[in-house]
Amino acid sequence: MVANHSSRETPVFYKLTAMWSSQEGSLLLWAFLLSLVASVSLYFTRSKLRDLVPWATAIMLGVATFFTSLMLFGGGINPFDTLSEVPANGSGLNPLLQHPSMIIHPPMLYMGYVSLTVPFAFAIGALITRRVDAAWIKSTRGFALIAWTFLTIGIILGARWSYTELGWGGYWAWDPVENASVMPWLITTAYIHSIMVQEKRGMLKVWNVSLIVASFTLALLGTFLVRSGVLQSIHAFGDSTVGPYFLGLITLVLAGSTALIISRLPLLKSRKRIDSMASREAVFLINNLLLVALCVIVFWGTFFPLISELFTGTESVLAAPWFDRYATPLAVALVLFTGIGPLLAWRRISWQGIRRVFPIPTAAAALALVLLLVFTDAADSFWALAVFVLATFTVVALGQETWRGAAARRSSAGGSLPGSIRAVAVRNRRRYGGYIVHLGFVVLLVGIAASSSFESKRDVSLAPGESVEVENYTLTYEKPTVSRDGQAIVFGAKVSVEKDGTQFATMEPTRRYYQRTSGTRTIAGYFQGEATSEVGLSAGVRKDFWVSIEPETKEIRKRAETADARFAAYMRSRVLPEIQRDPSKAGALTEQLVEVQGLATDRIIGDYVKPQMATTASFRVIVSPMVGWIWVGAIIAILGALFAAWPARKTNRRKAG
Repeated sequence: MVANHSSRETPVFYKLTAMWSSQEGSLLLWAFLLSLVASVSLYFTRSKLRDLVPWATAIMLGVATFFTSLMLFGGGINPFDTLSEVPANGSGLNPLLQHPSMIIHPPMLYMGYVSLTVPFAFAIGALITRRVDAAWIKSTRGFALIAWTFLTIGIILGARWSYTELGWGGYWAWDPVENASVMPWLITTAYIHSIMVQEKRGMLKVWNVSLIVASFTLALLGTFLVRSGVLQSIHAFGDSTVGPYFLGLITLVLAGSTALIISRLPLLKSRKRIDSMASREAVFLINNLLLVALCVIVFWGTFFPLISELFTGTESVLAAPWFDRYATPLAVALVLFTGIGPLLAWRRISWQGIRRVFPIPTAAAALALVLLLVFTDAADSFWALAVFVLATFTVVALGQETWRGAAARRSSAGGSLPGSIRAVAVRNRRRYGGYIVHLGFVVLLVGIAASSSFESKRDVSLAPGESVEVENYTLTYEKPTVSRDGQAIVFGAKVSVEKDGTQFATMEPTRRYYQRTSGTRTIAGYFQGEATSEVGLSAGVRKDFWVSIEPETKEIRKRAETADARFAAYMRSRVLPEIQRDPSKAGALTEQLVEVQGLATDRIIGDYVKPQMATTASFRVIVSPMVGWIWVGAIIAILGALFAAWPARKTNRRKAG
């Protein structure tokens, strides 16, 4: 494993983290994280649910046994396998993975997947022991929040990596690997909301157990999709060493959980019903249905190529516009109900209550609609306009409810308004942490709506000295650049950007070409391996200016191939005969050849920047409004989740009780 995913030239940071870039390492990481999470969960429940914990422990041990057995007996995926011969050098880490976000991204997602094992195990234990009250939920809801938080971090890091590293200009493409992570996130979000209804009203027991089973199953499915090879084609499944085992575990989890839920239906049924659609539990249920519907859309779109190939023999792919068409209305509806929920009371809200809490958020939304129509181009996109207006409603509603809680605290205990806000938030971390998460979610969706609806993009080919205009920005290609850092040849450009006629920024986007990982290393081999982009980016509150480069390297490649042919001829005619006559000279001659080859490489690529080359390059220039709000919204949501999950002081818990 080490030889296949690292090399002597790989930076130390990536050598340490390359473990989870491989199938063997990712399974080892799964098992390791599960051992930690299971131990922590058992520590915190050591004096609770004594009849339930042994069953939950057995389930977590069963999952851990699956992953360790898969590594030991799955065939060719033991991370501790050794090679019969020690290679002189390794293949190196995939260049696309040599990015800080992408290195942190996998363990964050896996921590999210693994943390879902705890509430799943306790849910099954509760069903087995017939303890279907909310006790198991109270003992494990923190792990559900932790799972949600890590999944959120993993997803947003992946989006950030895509935006800055891949060179296509986007942050979400509805790729199957992306979808594999967002599906358990959606269902976990629904679960976190609906368990509050069971705790408050004793309702939705069947729904909650079903949601956590679905979340854990989708976590396994996400690991399966990425590691089985089935993403490329249904026929690849048979070639996978882990695919059949994962499919067997997923089938066992689904079949066993479904049978257990059905057998416990009489115990799970609730005598209570939703009293009114104008109630908090009704809105929670609507939110749940929207989230599940989103997950169904993502699931269908992800697996449609496999389904179509299975039934028709032809693989058909549903592209990003299909996902956008069906997912966008549901996301907009979520923004609305995210704002309505906090305004409603449990059981039902009176007409007087509606007149008390709805006017201010509604008036704010109406004012936002007028301002957007008069002063902006938001009317050009109906869905973006809807998100902006409903986001205003939600933000004002959240602020109003926070102010009302703080005002009540201040009237009874005195003190300042900020101190009262802090006091009520600390006393009820789950509620106000949830408000912070909802605020972050709304900010994130506003960023997505603005950046996807009002983006300006141009793909152009420029020679040094030429310019292109995008909106009120002018980009000028000043000069080409080139360098070699041992691992890669780096072609780039120095570009200057003016905004409204004044200097705005100077950027140096690059394209890195890595040496191929197999075969003899040659100069032309740099153009036969992986290539990555480093974009030029000037980020702002209102807009991001983004530029990537695709250099024209045709002439350089020809010269590299010519030089390689001369080296090969020289090796055959001079070097190999010399080594045959005196084998002791092999090492010195090889070092000399490597040095000469490096000098030749520098000379060849150095021609790229000479004026007589007049090298053109292809640029992608994007002006993306408010895309930075996506990252800000995600950070707000993560902080809110951490605040909600942070254990309250014992004194606070006693007072709250």
